[in-house]
Amino acid sequence: MDTTTADPLVGRLLDGRYRIESRIARGGMATVYLALDVRLDRTVALKVMHRSLAEDPAFVRRFIGEAKSVASLSHPNVVHVFDQGTDNDVVYLSMEYVPGKTLRDILRDRGRLPAREALEIMIPVLAALGAAHQAGLVHRDVKPENVLMTDDGRVKVVDFGLARAIEATNQTRTGVMIGTIGYMAPEQVTTGAADVRSDVYAAGIMLFELVTGQQPYDGETPMSVAYRHVHDTVPAPSSLVPEVPPLIDTLVAHATAREPGDRPADATAMLVAAVDTHRMLPRTTTPPPSHSQPHGFRQPNIRTGVHAAPSAPQTAPSHTLIQPRAEVPQRRGFRPNWFLVILAGVMVVAVGLTGWFFAQPEYVPVPDLVGKSLAVAEKAAARDGFKIKTVDGKYDENVAEGLVLSTDPVAKTEVERGAMITMVPSLGPKRVVVPDVAGLTGNDARDKIAAAGLTVGSVKRLANTQVERDKVIRTSPQNGEKVKEDTKIDIFVSAGLVMPDVSGMPKDEAAAYLGQQGFQVQVQEVDDDAEPCTVIAQAPKAKSEVDPGAQVMVTVARCNDFLDWLGRGDNQARDDQHFSMVPGVIGKDVKDAKAELEALGFKVRVQRLGNRGVVQFQRPLPNSERPTGSTVFLWH
Repeated sequence: MDTTTADPLVGRLLDGRYRIESRIARGGMATVYLALDVRLDRTVALKVMHRSLAEDPAFVRRFIGEAKSVASLSHPNVVHVFDQGTDNDVVYLSMEYVPGKTLRDILRDRGRLPAREALEIMIPVLAALGAAHQAGLVHRDVKPENVLMTDDGRVKVVDFGLARAIEATNQTRTGVMIGTIGYMAPEQVTTGAADVRSDVYAAGIMLFELVTGQQPYDGETPMSVAYRHVHDTVPAPSSLVPEVPPLIDTLVAHATAREPGDRPADATAMLVAAVDTHRMLPRTTTPPPSHSQPHGFRQPNIRTGVHAAPSAPQTAPSHTLIQPRAEVPQRRGFRPNWFLVILAGVMVVAVGLTGWFFAQPEYVPVPDLVGKSLAVAEKAAARDGFKIKTVDGKYDENVAEGLVLSTDPVAKTEVERGAMITMVPSLGPKRVVVPDVAGLTGNDARDKIAAAGLTVGSVKRLANTQVERDKVIRTSPQNGEKVKEDTKIDIFVSAGLVMPDVSGMPKDEAAAYLGQQGFQVQVQEVDDDAEPCTVIAQAPKAKSEVDPGAQVMVTVARCNDFLDWLGRGDNQARDDQHFSMVPGVIGKDVKDAKAELEALGFKVRVQRLGNRGVVQFQRPLPNSERPTGSTVFLWH
């Protein structure tokens, strides 16, 4: 039975625009038709959602949103979405029609593929997925059935966003799964969650299948296959096919790691690894077969299509009769037959024009090579009879390294068959190495950073006794990192010795610490209401840049008896207060010490002396009683 003619949609004009010509394929979620866009007079592929899905308003809303997102995704390896609409009970997508086969068809016809050829298919697939990932789209159903191979060697990925739309509606249908179990990442099986790394896992499984001719797991039921995805490690392809290079084993293992964090961050990261792998694989070439020709036969003229005649024998056969030549009587006054003369002239001109016509060059369109890997582009151009010239590459933020960035002449230009096509490969996104400016002055560091194509951001001064004052300590990002051009680089310059903040510190501890730092310390006591024997002022001021051995004046509250100072308050008020013992926290991490004191009801004030992060001094001293809620000072 002809299912195409029996299909009720064949022959129908959808939305007054798309006339359905025939049915191409039917899947678990939609049926694909060949249709004519009568408004623009072009052939399109029309994907019509199954009625059970189209009857769900939530799905239709979600699907329309996903269709808009996919329509904005412009990439040479993605099947373009032209339009989306509804016609009564029919929900459809109008897409680019790509004549050719699916990758599944090719696997059925040919079986496993050589490693280089498999990568030359995977590279444009990963480029398409990478563009989708950068646009915030996750495919969720990467498999050979969703990869189209055109007759001229182009690779196209189809069906972005459909699985996500179905997942959002919580559809449950017999025989329909969100994704295909043989390619599902472990997290899709266990939690149903999928992100860009789930697509990377499926791409790794597809590469495994391309080089081995089979999927890594099989089982009697889908659940048994899903169990192995969750609990087993994908075997090395070379364990099934010894000819598979170890580089492919490494790429598959990285992409199919069970933990998402152990995989490439997205398809673009896997694309970079795949291009590097392709570059390192040995290049194998097979000489074209030689065809022996019969003696005396000449090859046809390919340009004109005219076959040369076989060479004639040099001697006549022995049985040929030699007729005697009759004598022709001589006649005087011979006059030529002008009709025959003119006829002969016309024939000569006609033969000349015919030769000129057949000698004219044949013009053919330049194939679209942009977005393909160099190896695939070279094969496609050579197959069409073109010569290839590859020039120095250019950097591009959107085209991965190793893919064709542009051609000269451009695609679809009519040129003579056999003409030269110049290909410009992409060097991928340009990245600049942050130069090492440590030890330079601020101005010299600025010049060196600008010369590298980067921009100077903020300049901050930090206390540092190891690096000479006014010399660069480090940068952020650090030297050696690869960043985009014009990235802002922050510079940290040494301020040398910086006056520490000893305010509030007990006199003896402050004097001892400053002496250890090389300062000449003078202490003066003054009457003040502050706690006795604690620093209330210092000169130079805290955080000012000073020279080693500088003179420092520390002013402290007069060292009266501490009990007298405590007794200044209202005795009744003191009786109402609750006192706690201050624990010793010297030597502990500042954060831990602060948490311990606050748990006892104290307030904590932390002051930095250096960059150690460990408590060096505290006030009040350990094991002294203080009212709950009073402040404990910590220096580190």
